[in-house]
Amino acid sequence: MRRKQGSIGVDEEENEINLTPMLDVVFIMLIFFIVTATFIKEAGIQVERPDTVTADSQDDASILIAISANDEIWVDRQKRDPRAVRSVIERLHAENPKGSIVIQADEKSTHETLVIVMEAAKSAGVANVAIASDNN
Repeated sequence: MRRKQGSIGVDEEENEINLTPMLDVVFIMLIFFIVTATFIKEAGIQVERPDTVTADSQDDASILIAISANDEIWVDRQKRDPRAVRSVIERLHAENPKGSIVIQADEKSTHETLVIVMEAAKSAGVANVAIASDNN
């Protein structure tokens, strides 16, 4: 009788499903998607963009700069001094030389701050600068 009980234990072991290969595939897919995902850099604040009738989409924007209603400049979720914007743009542009800059200026911000950011981008060597707007 002991042999019958031992043979039942062997049958149970043979009927189990080995999940290790499936878990390996899931982890490899997870790593693949993490590595290939494009991380979007955010400016750090929400702005009310001006409305426009015509607008072109900007697909390769790698640097987002936000100008708040009270003329604060935000890059990478940090408030920046207007004098330091150029060095920040140079550093971010060095990370992705093919990328462009999108300036998200609040509709209540002044043109002076927008011009300061655009001059900083130009002096940093970035040729492709766009201003974000809401398309109606």
